[in-house]
Amino acid sequence: MKRFWADYSSRDFAALDRGRLIAILPIGAIEQHGPHLPMSVDSCTVDGVVRRLAKALPEDSPVLFLPTQAVCKSDEHIDYPGTLTLSAETLVRVLTEIGASVARSGVRKFVLLNGHGGNIPVMDVVTRQLRVAHDMLAFSVNWFGFGMPEGVYSDVERTHGIHAGDMETSVMLALDPGNVTMAAARDFRSRGQDLFENFRHLGLGRGAKPGWKTQDFSTAGACGEAHLATAEKGDATLDHAVARLVEAMAEIDSLPADWLDRKPEW
Repeated sequence: MKRFWADYSSRDFAALDRGRLIAILPIGAIEQHGPHLPMSVDSCTVDGVVRRLAKALPEDSPVLFLPTQAVCKSDEHIDYPGTLTLSAETLVRVLTEIGASVARSGVRKFVLLNGHGGNIPVMDVVTRQLRVAHDMLAFSVNWFGFGMPEGVYSDVERTHGIHAGDMETSVMLALDPGNVTMAAARDFRSRGQDLFENFRHLGLGRGAKPGWKTQDFSTAGACGEAHLATAEKGDATLDHAVARLVEAMAEIDSLPADWLDRKPEW
């Protein structure tokens, strides 16, 4: 089975078991990633996950990958030259209209596979809208959302390495080492650590989460222990994520599309 939606002719696509298909839309970002990484990181990493996932899926898996939406919501990085962004409102419309096209093609299962943390709030809005407007089983999935392999990253990195730190730099060393400048990588300490040390409730991942721009946490545009990155860590991280994505796609496949066909009691 071909894995990429765009590789089919319309006639061949019409012959597929569209009621079982799972359409995955990879979404990323084109935004600054500190002095040592390219702006392509979030799109490069989600594309790398897609390539590895496509090879790892069972032959009979009904997954099809849509073309990657590379420019998404990156306004937290907008003060850094080169960053590209859509507004949240525009991205909601773009992703919802792509999902609507998928629904018109007879596919009810839709996955947003994400490589950028700034897209997460938008994804939740989009999947709800697709459920309401098109009765789709729509899922928000972050490739990095299945945890990290044990013993690979420090506790500080796991908590505060939110951007261009050890994890992202390691994954880029595994996927695109020619675009990583390790000589410019260092320990980019996040001011988020100060919030954790000085306050009980304030901080990312806590009860009182601030709205923020990147420079609020690091004027260097990176947070985390980038100087510790290795390609081996990156491969371990990708393997960990892909194994769990294979399981998640099998679970989505097993969930009947009529799971949504319920009416209110009154």
